[in-house]
Amino acid sequence: MKKYFTPEEANALLPAVILDLDRLQSISRRLEVKFAQLQALKAHVRKYGKPEGEDPFFSIECELEMMQLEADAGFRSLQMKGAQLKDLDTGLVDFPAMIDGIEVLLCWKLGEERIEYYHGLDDGFIGRKRLSQE
Repeated sequence: MKKYFTPEEANALLPAVILDLDRLQSISRRLEVKFAQLQALKAHVRKYGKPEGEDPFFSIECELEMMQLEADAGFRSLQMKGAQLKDLDTGLVDFPAMIDGIEVLLCWKLGEERIEYYHGLDDGFIGRKRLSQE
């Protein structure tokens, strides 16, 4: 059964969502650095050959696999909260909601103090509308 949030419920989750986003963004940056290291090592091995008796890729590949597991746990943590991660780099997150009997997405972006916008299911960030001030 799908969970629908009120703006108050979604706002209450933001501190935990922010922690998940910070962790995921950090893992993403580390993954990029480690992947670049792996690519550089592969280029080096293609040019100069593999050292005898050892796998030069094993350690980096293990680190990448562990980081991927960390990232998967972070994504699952957001999903279990009911949040929908739309863009990791900008920290764009949606929360399913019902407004006037219509299914919408409460829209929040990292750096915003609270949820003040929503959009239709097919509208995306560009179609954001301000929640009415009650």
